[in-house]
Amino acid sequence: MRRYRIVRALAQRLWIIPTLGVVAGIVLSLVTVAIDRRNENGLLSQSIVGNPTDAQSILTTIATAVVTLTSVVLTVTLVAVQLAMGQFSPRIVRALLDDRGDQFAIAVFGATFTFAIFSLRAIDTGPGGTPVPGLTVLTALALAVASGLALLFFVNHAGHQLRVAGLVDLVGDELRSELDQRFPHAPAPREDASLVLSRDAGNIVHCDRDALVAEARRAGCTLELVPMMGDFVVRGAPLVRVQGNGARLDRERVRYLIALEDERTHRGDPAYGFRKLVDVAQRALGTAANDATTAVQVINRLHDCLRGIANRPFPNGHLRDEDDELRLIERVLDWDGYVRLAFDEIRLAAGGYPQVTRRLEAALSDLKTVAPPERQPAIDRQLRLLADAVTRELDDDDRDAALVPDAQGIGSGADVTIS
Repeated sequence: MRRYRIVRALAQRLWIIPTLGVVAGIVLSLVTVAIDRRNENGLLSQSIVGNPTDAQSILTTIATAVVTLTSVVLTVTLVAVQLAMGQFSPRIVRALLDDRGDQFAIAVFGATFTFAIFSLRAIDTGPGGTPVPGLTVLTALALAVASGLALLFFVNHAGHQLRVAGLVDLVGDELRSELDQRFPHAPAPREDASLVLSRDAGNIVHCDRDALVAEARRAGCTLELVPMMGDFVVRGAPLVRVQGNGARLDRERVRYLIALEDERTHRGDPAYGFRKLVDVAQRALGTAANDATTAVQVINRLHDCLRGIANRPFPNGHLRDEDDELRLIERVLDWDGYVRLAFDEIRLAAGGYPQVTRRLEAALSDLKTVAPPERQPAIDRQLRLLADAVTRELDDDDRDAALVPDAQGIGSGADVTIS
């Protein structure tokens, strides 16, 4: 119990690792200065480290720059933590502050600063002074480079960590680790020959379709991707369903050809772009600011994107090899799926905003003019549900005005026609 309390107390102290960095800088300075003083002729030529005045300027500049950098990094860290508290949850701050990556970066800054400060005492700029401590100056330059790399690591690490996906994964991974320690692992079930199970958890962001088709052809079977592109897959969940005899299938290679990450990406996943635009509109309509104009701007982009694909053929998700044998089946969104993804949630939130409903009416009416007949029902459904939402939210006096198409989206009513 005593060991647990000591380890727990040290783990909760944010200053432990940075303090160790400061102490390491002092010790390293003492060592390098002692080595330089034992070599009276100097270990390195002045052509490399400069004269005493140059060495003093180098150490002073490094110390000044690093202490300024450290103060800026600490300030940015505190501001980021405050934003995370307000944007996500106050209870997630503990996980942010306990992160070791940021603490190691600050430790490097502290080591560089204390090394430069304590090494200045070895510089003698007077006439007939001691040789330039070349090893000390060279070490200071190396620590300055390390501080620059630590800064890049800190910015990259903090940027990824403060994403929604980064914060969720930070807490989720910690929870998963605790569950694995708390509950013993059950014997692994025998894997079904007709399924390829996922070894990791994450969103599907890429799959090498050509390589999967080639692997399915080599094995003499057909592969069906169970999740769609962008779907989240949990550990042990079905990743691929095997149709036919999959005895020769290289399952590890199939897993390798399907990439999982902690967050969806735009590449190969156009639905994610629609999802993010809809999120912006929902936030604009769901906050106290009631920013209907932002929602209209989102509808403009959604309208533009849907109009561009309204009369284009959609892939059916069936990929064949050169012998015209079906080898890969992938779930894909059809026209109705994209229309629902773009408009369903905005429509539900926009019933009480005439500016937004007028722009939705105009966008849907315009899509009807370019969509082929088989795609008209999806648009008609949105128009009917939009009218129902306006009926529920607005009084009779405002209802008709809220359904007048307004392609400009400026809330001025019906479109102006110049004759």
